[in-house]
Amino acid sequence: MPLFLGTVFLPRKCIGPVRDGWRWTLWARVSTSIVGTVVCIAPCLVICCLSELLQFTMTNQALVFKKIPEAYPIPGEHLVLEPVSYDANAPAPANGVVLQSLYTSFDPYMRGRMRPANIKSYAPAFTLDAPIESSSVLKVLRSNNPSYKEGDLVLGFVPVQQYVALSGEEIARIRPLDNPLGIEDVRVFLGALGMPGLTAYSSLYEIGQPKKGETLFVSAASGAVGQLVGQLAKHEGLTVIGSVGSDEKLDYITKELGFDAGFNYKKEKPADALARLAPNGIDIYYENVGGEHMAAALDALNDFGRVVLCGLISQYNSAPYPITNIANVLTKRLTMRGFIVSDEGMGPKYAVDHQKNVQKWVKEGSFKTLIHETEGIENAAEGLVGIFHGKNLGKAVLKF
Repeated sequence: MPLFLGTVFLPRKCIGPVRDGWRWTLWARVSTSIVGTVVCIAPCLVICCLSELLQFTMTNQALVFKKIPEAYPIPGEHLVLEPVSYDANAPAPANGVVLQSLYTSFDPYMRGRMRPANIKSYAPAFTLDAPIESSSVLKVLRSNNPSYKEGDLVLGFVPVQQYVALSGEEIARIRPLDNPLGIEDVRVFLGALGMPGLTAYSSLYEIGQPKKGETLFVSAASGAVGQLVGQLAKHEGLTVIGSVGSDEKLDYITKELGFDAGFNYKKEKPADALARLAPNGIDIYYENVGGEHMAAALDALNDFGRVVLCGLISQYNSAPYPITNIANVLTKRLTMRGFIVSDEGMGPKYAVDHQKNVQKWVKEGSFKTLIHETEGIENAAEGLVGIFHGKNLGKAVLKF
């Protein structure tokens, strides 16, 4: 019986010291009195330990959408970490690839996908009990596709999980990471050179139509899109005012990004701040927040001003804010337009110019990008939910 117990319990403790109580005593007895048997058992223990260790390294954790939130999503309730299948020894699918996730993007629009499937929108709802999806930087581990080789870095819209296998039919979900200037921090391809960057670039030029000498006001100015809009406007010779939610963020946009002015909306109402900072009015409002910011901007906009309607993050988890001065759109002859970056006249139209110009600016240092990194998939839910509470300073990403 002692010998049997020893062979059962020891493998489960062999990765660490076996010094707890009676198991240690039992092992001592076995090792001193039955030397020959221990020698025979040792290979079994090694095999068991290696098997258990291999099983551990093969774990593939994913961020799963478990429940539809009524307000702010809660980590561990609406978004949970669960293992999904992954065979570390399996070859890549036919004409497909096996990928290791390096970084993934957290973006405000993802809150809108946490809804019932029957409610239609520009992006489909996340599937309950399945991993959520997002833009990611990944490395090719194995490939059966001539376009990709082991070690290649790619960009893809894939499930948020540690390892991803794509079949030949799914290979269009990824593309090579095109980095001709050798930018070292590849996280920037999820921010300034990714979807947020293309969003800012295409919408500012297509809808905002900035002109030198004008004044632009951008809400959520330190976020992934806002910080890029402000810098683009400065490149065009505009006066830029930003709204942020903390003094730290205010220092960042004015001292680091070169905004002309800004305010902390938690300390000063947008209407009061715009009256103080833009006494002659504003010409472009880049909208990321909605609510009180929108109402203040409609009053501050000059005739023929433009509103670029990118997001309404203040409305995603609460009742809509009543805009009582919407008549300003008529009386001031304002242009207000919403958009989706994938619209034909938006992202696709500006994609080449965006990459050419912004890669150059990032490389030479005239265009700054701040990354807010959450490390470890075990912290993924907290990292994503944090952006809805304004906890991020800069572009939010997850490092696996």
